Amino acid sequence: MQPVHIILLILGYFSVLILISYTTSKSANNNTFFKANNSSPWYLVAFGMIGASLSGVTFISVPGWVEGQQMSYMQMVLGYVLGYAVIGLVLLPLYYKLNLTSIYTYLDTRFGRFSYKTGASFFLLSRTIGASFRLFLVANVLQLILFDAYGIPFWITVTITILLIWLYTFKGGIKTIVWTDTLQTLFMLLAVGVCIVMIKDALQIENLFSYISENKLSKIFFWDDFKAGNYFWNRFLSGAFIAIVMTGLDQDMMQKNLTCRNLKDAQKTCFGLLLF
Repeated sequence: MQPVHIILLILGYFSVLILISYTTSKSANNNTFFKANNSSPWYLVAFGMIGASLSGVTFISVPGWVEGQQMSYMQMVLGYVLGYAVIGLVLLPLYYKLNLTSIYTYLDTRFGRFSYKTGASFFLLSRTIGASFRLFLVANVLQLILFDAYGIPFWITVTITILLIWLYTFKGGIKTIVWTDTLQTLFMLLAVGVCIVMIKDALQIENLFSYISENKLSKIFFWDDFKAGNYFWNRFLSGAFIAIVMTGLDQDMMQKNLTCRNLKDAQKTCFGLLLF
């Protein structure tokens, strides 16, 4: 694909995002920005959270991890079931009972203001570092496949990316993000499907499922050495705690759940996410 075609795709994609932002930000206020007026359909939140919980790091690191760790990663994914059960049955009822906008407000109520400030500060620190790393990765890919061809410096690539993100989120806030995350997740999953088909054709694989099942790298469960990092219960429990920490105790992820109409819809989001 020629660089000019990629630019047209990016412009078209962000045009759609801005259109969604314009539509969702009409008559927006603080409640719209932070809680989307508690009007988000649970299925959109659940579907959009797939894209929010993944990133370019996932697609680059996990496939390479299979070469060394086989499919042991799936044991951790199974642990997500337990983690999301804790989120849906323990954390979400607490958040909705207290009618929280920031989940860290609970720390203020339960342990005091210093605890609240510490929890919120650590979230901001971790989010800044994590978001910066993901932005660097995406901007670096754009630089290599596109902007280098036009001699555009890397810092301009980063600046343009940040401005485009700010442009479609600054007014509608979380209400806009719920809808744009859904669109982004859809395109991401379509891209994954296209990649799988193209790789299958490039490797001249006739039956993909048979090829994977017969390959030694397809082993999922490891029960031999409980001290090993890929031992089933080590990975399973790690997955449960990762889901609780990275979703249930993360303001960015929980903010979307708090935009649902009520607690039952928010709980559907957690369990619906597992189905997706």
